[in-house]
Formats: sequence, structure tokens, C-alpha cells
Amino acid sequence: MAREVYLLLLLLFCGRTISERQPLPQMPSETLDFGYVPHKIYNTNAYYEPGTIGILFHIVHAFLCIVQPNYFPQDLIKKVALQTFGNKSGDYQKAVYYEIGFIISAALGILFVLLLPLIGLCFCLCRCCDNCGGEMHQRQKKNANCRRGCFASLLLVVTLISSIGVFFAYVANQHLTSQVRGARGLMNNNFRDLQMLLNGTPGQIDYLVNQYNTTKKKALSDLNNVGTLLSSRVWEQLGKEVYPALDAALTMAGAIRETKEALENVSGCLETLQEGTEKLHTSLMDVMEDLIDTLNDSACTATQAASTCNLIRNSLKQLTINANYSKLPGVNPQLAKVNEVLKIDLSNLIQKGYAAFNDTPELIQDQTKNILSDIKSILENIGSNITAFTKKLPIEKILTDFTVYLTQSEAYVEYYFPLVEQYDFYRWLGCLILCCMVILILVFFSLGLLCGTCGYDKNATPTTRGCVSNTGGNFLMAGVTFSFLFSWFLMLIVVVTFITGGNVEKLICESFDDKTLFQILDTPYLLDHKWKHYLSGVILKNPDIDLTFEKVYSDCKENKGIYATLRLENLFNIHTILNVSMYAEDVSLKIKKININLSNIVLLSNTGKENLLNFGSSGINEINFAAYLSEINKSITKIDLLLYANDLEARADQLPKGALENALKGHANTIRLIHNQQVVPLEQGMVKIFYSSIGICNEKVRSVISAIEATQFLINNNASFVIVQEAKKYMDTILGYFEQYSVWVKDSITTQVATCKPIANTIDTAVDIFLCSYVMDSLNAFWFGLGGCCILLIPAIICAVKLAKFYRRMDTEDVYDELHCRGCIQPVHTSSGEPVARIWRGSWNQ
Repeated sequence: MAREVYLLLLLLFCGRTISERQPLPQMPSETLDFGYVPHKIYNTNAYYEPGTIGILFHIVHAFLCIVQPNYFPQDLIKKVALQTFGNKSGDYQKAVYYEIGFIISAALGILFVLLLPLIGLCFCLCRCCDNCGGEMHQRQKKNANCRRGCFASLLLVVTLISSIGVFFAYVANQHLTSQVRGARGLMNNNFRDLQMLLNGTPGQIDYLVNQYNTTKKKALSDLNNVGTLLSSRVWEQLGKEVYPALDAALTMAGAIRETKEALENVSGCLETLQEGTEKLHTSLMDVMEDLIDTLNDSACTATQAASTCNLIRNSLKQLTINANYSKLPGVNPQLAKVNEVLKIDLSNLIQKGYAAFNDTPELIQDQTKNILSDIKSILENIGSNITAFTKKLPIEKILTDFTVYLTQSEAYVEYYFPLVEQYDFYRWLGCLILCCMVILILVFFSLGLLCGTCGYDKNATPTTRGCVSNTGGNFLMAGVTFSFLFSWFLMLIVVVTFITGGNVEKLICESFDDKTLFQILDTPYLLDHKWKHYLSGVILKNPDIDLTFEKVYSDCKENKGIYATLRLENLFNIHTILNVSMYAEDVSLKIKKININLSNIVLLSNTGKENLLNFGSSGINEINFAAYLSEINKSITKIDLLLYANDLEARADQLPKGALENALKGHANTIRLIHNQQVVPLEQGMVKIFYSSIGICNEKVRSVISAIEATQFLINNNASFVIVQEAKKYMDTILGYFEQYSVWVKDSITTQVATCKPIANTIDTAVDIFLCSYVMDSLNAFWFGLGGCCILLIPAIICAVKLAKFYRRMDTEDVYDELHCRGCIQPVHTSSGEPVARIWRGSWNQ
């Protein structure tokens, strides 16, 4: 017999969940698309790349950093602006310390200006007295060739370097002129961008205002469906409590039907087991009697069969029934009560509860129509307030004033720019003349080197030098003459432009690049002794507001909106009118007036509740399933009949061949037949019985009833509260559209409306490009090249004077007499009486 048996599942409480709900519509969380604010593309490119000449500009900047390495003197500038400079004894020392590089350089330049003409005058007078190289006599020296070569090489190098310097000055002069001529287009682009900014701002503001219609249309579209959407939300919220309770009741109704089937199965199986065990007992008794008759045969008394027959006779007592199903209690009383419970269709009553609750959206929709018009009027008021507010803004007046000022400025520039170009032409011509002065000097030095080098004859004596060589010497002395005449004036120009350009570069251009200049301008009470912040005092009429030049310039550089950059909320705060929370309170008051009555909804009638209670008291939990379990766990017979039949057949084989053996084998086959025809069906019937936790049936019934009653109480008493809460969430969604609009407007005003990049471009054009890059870089490069030429004129003068002795034709020469007094000079005179040099033996260079 099988050692494991299965118990019947009588009730099933915690199985499937039955629900006829349809998917509930979800409240959309939609992001509104307001499009893009119209914007213009500005034409000005406030960036300047000087090109190859930029290398020269970098060299000049490096030189200025060497001359003036000190930091920007903020304290001194503030004191000068506040007219307190000099009140302390250390102010002048600080100023001198800051300008010490310029002072020393300017002092050297002035010294050059003063001394070089004086030296030139003295040099001229000295030469008139046949001194300082004025005597037309060249003395013989052994290293004459070496000296001439050194002076010529040094003068050539100086001339070449000076040529580079004058080339730099000329290029800087041309560069300034070309940039000034091209500045008109840059300024026109700035004016065009500013005009574009002023003209485009009203359209951008109109676009912001018009996008309120997008928000309102979306909100009104949702409000037109407020009954459907709101009721769906309330239905879903209440359904979180209602549907689990109804599902549990519906599960209980299914469990009642399953309980009936299980009890009928138990009752039928029990009757089958009782009848089967009685028939099995009868069959076993018949087999036992037949075996006893066979064992009483005389053949069993023989010596060979006696022991085997005794063993078989002793085992006959095992052929009995082990399980006794007749003592098991019946389940017919409980089955009768369950059948009585099933006379009422509990599932139908629960389905009515589903249907009643599913009608909740229609009930809510009918009872919320009265608030729709009130909420729509609130939304209309929001739009009206926004429109009215924008009309009150002084935007048009401000834009008109700026447009007039911009037009006047553009006309002023257009009127005076030809004059600027004319003066720049005079400047260009004057600088060109200065460069020509240097070029003239360099030309004389170059011609002197060329003629002197080409016309020099080493075999010629100083008095017999050729015309070309003599002309070269004259050119060199002409260069020296013009150097004395022009160099002091050139240096004076260099000093003036150096002091001007260098200080502008260090004080304005560099401080503008690192924004130190803005920090100076932002100093409280600096530009106006009565205003703490000058810019806010001019624009916002409130000098206490922290509005700085540096912040405005940085924001405009990042192309932010003027409203946020200039902090115009202090003049007209658009965030106040766009604050949706101020309207949310009005909406909340309308929502609190909602009073929805859902008392007509009945989830489960009293009949259904009584039906559940009757099922709980049907006595199912009183069934003694322990007795069932005890009997079912037992085997049907005391011994496995198949094993017994096999054992009996094996013992029959031990007997002598004959009738006794055959009879015992026939009884073994009978026992097998009884097992297959009676025991096996009984075991299969036992498999249908399965034990369930039926003891908590009454508790689960009461739990289901309590859940339904609690849900019913929620619907009857607290439904209005839930509806109000859901209505508030719904209106939060509606107001969320306006919140999106508010956030979008704030962001657009900050980053897209009236972006002030043209203002930063105008400042960059005026200061960084025009003043610093165009004018100052070119001016500084000009004095740098011209100043280098002036300084190099000093060694050039010295070399030219020394070298002219080797090229010019002399009046006298050194004469040597090898026979008498070698080394003695004997002047020889010509027929006209002029002295000449005569070489008695050898050449001049010996």
C-alpha cells in the first residue's frame, strides 16, 4: 500500500482575486510647449585679431610690463576721483613708485632731447676748429683696416636694426589709419544691433503675453472635462478601498461554492470508502477460509510440508482490514447548511455593489457642474490681469527714449566721423614725415657705406682717394648732420607718445581686460558723492540697490536679458503678476464648497452580509478532520497484499509438486486479484481527500464584512472629503499649467527677451577694440619703433664720424723717409702752395 496519501482541499480563501474593473484613466501630466521667443541675430563681432602685427604688439606689451610691473593703483585712482589725493603724505610717494618706470624712461628721453642738440652744436663748433675729426688729415696707424672694418660693420648693423624699427613705426602708422577707416563699419554694426534690440523687444514681450492663450486653452480644455477627469480620479481614489473589499467578498462567494463541492466530494468519498472496505473485508475472509481448508489437507501433515504449512497458517491473521472508515463522522449537516447559504446568489449581490460603485463618476459629474463656471472666471481674471499689467509697463516710453538717444548718437557719429578721418589723415601724414626723417638719415648712412665701401682703394693715399669714396664719407657726415638736427625732435615725439600710450595701456586697457576698471567705477560714492551705487541711481532712481558696472557688463557679455541684468524688477516687478499662488487661494475656496452625496451607493446589502454570516456559522470549522487524517494515514490492509501473495507463492514452490502447491498458487493469484480490483480503487479514492485550514473560516468571513462596512462608511461619510482632496489635486494640475507659463516667462525674460549682448559689444568696440587695439596698440608700436631708431642714432653717429675719416679725401697725409728718419713727417707742398703727402718708399698702408 502507498505510504503517502493526499488530503482534499475543502475551502480556498486566499486564492485568486476576482474583479471586473476596467483600467482607470490617468490624469495627464503634460508639459506645455510655448515655442521659442523671437530673437535677432546680432551682426557685431566684438573680437579683434591683429594678424602678423600682433607679434609686435606683444613685444610692446612685454616692454611695458618691464617698464611698469606694478599692480593697478586702485587706491590712488579712487583718491583722485574722490579729490582726496594728496591729503596723506604717502600718496605722492605711491604715485611716484607706480610711475617710476615711466618717470625714469621719460627722464632719459628728455635728457636725450636736451643733450643731443647741445652735443651736436659743440661737435659742430669743435670741427670748425679742426678738432673732433674736423682736421682733414688722417694719421697712419697699423690697425687702420681693422678699425675701418669694425666701424663699417657696426654702422651697417645699426642701420639695419634702425631700418626694422622705422619699418615697425611705418607699419603701425598704416595699421592705425586702416583700422580707423574700417571703424565706421564696426560702429554701424553696433548701432544696427542696438536698434535691432530696441525694435525687437516689444515683439518679444507681445509673444510672451500671447502665449498665455496657450496656457488658458489647455486649462479650459481640461476644465470642460472636469466632470469626467475629476470623477475618474475620485473613483480611482475610492477604488483603492472599495475594490479590495468587494474582491474579498467575491472571493468568499466563490469559496462557498467550492466548499459545497468539497463537502460533496468528502461525503461521496466517505461512502465509497466504507462500502469498499466492507467488500474487501468479506473477500479477505473468503480467501482466509479457503486457505484454511487447503492447509487442513492431509498433504500438509507430511514431513516435508508441515513446517511450510505451519508458517502459512500463522500468517493468515494478517489478511485483515487495517483502516476503519465506518467510525468517521459525516459532513452531511454542514453540507445542508452550505446548500442553504447558496440559495442566495451572493455573487450577484456583489456584482450589484460593483455596478453601484462604477456609477460614481456619473454621480460626481452631475454634482460638480456648479463649480466649473466659477473656476473659469478665475482663470479669465488671471489673463485679464496679465494683459492689464503689461499695458501699464513703461516699456514703450523707455524704448522710445532710448531710440531717440540712439538715433542722435548715430547722427553725431556720422557727422563727426569724417572729421575724425580727416584728422587721422593729418596724423598719418605727420607720422609719415617722422618716419621719412629717420629714413633720410638711414639713406645717408646706407649710401655712405655703399659708396665708401665700393670706392675704397687700399693702395690710394688719404690725399688721393677717389671721388666715390670721398662721396661716401660726405654721405656719412650728412647723415650725422641730419641725425643731430632731427633726433631730438623725434625723441620728443617718442617721449610724449610713450607717456600717453603707455599709461593708457596700463591704466585703462589692462584694467578693462581684468575688470579692475569696473571695480573702480563700482566704488560707492565715487562718481557721485550722494549716491552709493551710481548705476542704480541713474537707471533705477535708487542708489541703494546693488547694481554694479561689472555685473551688468558680465551679464550682457553672456547675452542675458536686460530685465534681469539691470534688475528692472525694482521698477516694475513682473513676477508679482505671474505669481499663480495668489490665485490658488481663490480656487481652493471654490473647491471647498463642493458637497457630493454618495449615500445611495450600496456595496453589499444586508442580505448579502447575513448570507456571509450564515456561511461562517455553518459549522464547517467543527468538522473533526483530525479523525479523517488519522484514518487516511493508515494503510487499508495490515499487510501489502501483493507482497503477501508473492510470499505465499514462494512458499508453495518449497512444497512437493502436487495439488497442494497448485492450490496455494491459486490462492496467491486470488489475493492479487483482490488487491487490483478492490484495494487499488480504494487508494485512488483516498487521494481525493485533502486537508484545508478550515478553522479560520468564521474569522475571514467577519474580516470581509468589516472591510465592506468600513468602505461603505467611507463612501457615506467621507466621500466629500476625498472628492475635495482630489479636486484640489486636479486644480493643482490646472494651476500647474499657469505655473509652467510663469516659470517660462521668468526664464525667457532673464535669458531671451531684450538680450543685452549689443551693449557689451558696444563697450568692447569703444574701449577694447577701438581705443586699445586700434589706437593704443598702434601708437605704442609706433613710438617703440621710432624710439629704438632714435637710441640707435647715437652709436650710428659715432661710427659714421669715425668711418668718414677712412672714406673722405684728406688734405694732408703722413710721410716717412726710410733713408734718414723713418717715421718723421715731412710735409710736401704742391706748386700752388698746398701741402701734400709724399711717400718716399713703400705705400700708405705699409
